Amino acid sequence: MNLKRYLIIYAALWKNSVARELSFKGNFILWIIVELLWFGLQLSFVSVVFSQTDAIGSWTKWQMVMLVGASNFIQQIYQAFFLTNCTNLSELVRTGKMDFLLALPVNTRFIVSLRVVDLGGFVSAAFGLCVMIFAAVKAELHPTAMQILGFSALCGVGVLIHYSLMFILASISFWTVRAQGIVYGYYNLFNIARLPDEAFKGAFKAVFTFALPVLLVSNVPVRVLANTLNSSASWLLLLGVGIVWALVSEWFWRVSVRRYTSASS
Repeated sequence: MNLKRYLIIYAALWKNSVARELSFKGNFILWIIVELLWFGLQLSFVSVVFSQTDAIGSWTKWQMVMLVGASNFIQQIYQAFFLTNCTNLSELVRTGKMDFLLALPVNTRFIVSLRVVDLGGFVSAAFGLCVMIFAAVKAELHPTAMQILGFSALCGVGVLIHYSLMFILASISFWTVRAQGIVYGYYNLFNIARLPDEAFKGAFKAVFTFALPVLLVSNVPVRVLANTLNSSASWLLLLGVGIVWALVSEWFWRVSVRRYTSASS
């Protein structure tokens, strides 16, 4: 892969996305307001819970606020880069526009996954990051440079896991034509990521730790930042799950594309 060539292509995609957002400034601002209100409601939920208790397992109030902020940060970074593209895949298949993308002299998955950037996601992600910093100050945490680096890397793994799983679900459209409902169904599961892992037990916890690892995605990075990890097993598990789902996603994509019969068939 010619890295410089793909960076130039991606820069052009960014330029187009910025031009699109600037064409509808009112919609952009309204969407940011709605996202911030929703985030505010999530923080209100934390206040309600901790008005009745001092801790959830080993999670204190401000650690829980950090968890909500981290969950929002990871979700919004994913949304900025990938959500619109994953949800649009079924339309590309249904309308036959996939023909055009397959004919382009670039990697098809690259252009399908990254052709639209949601700039509002970065604004919401920045707000989540600010909430995390505020909560860390309140909790009197002083993370080291290595902890911050580890948190950032694990957030990247979390975004990769969300992308891989949702891209698999979006690729089902090669069989069913429409798959937006399935994709948005998984997106709604993101709300589980803002809850502490110690709040769940049994089969539910196992499913959302290994099969659909939404609990790992935000809990592990925050535990690294708060220095509450008992061992390296959790972050190694998160990294391993990320690699596995990324490989499965690539295999499923290749299988799915071979089923595409084009609009003219």
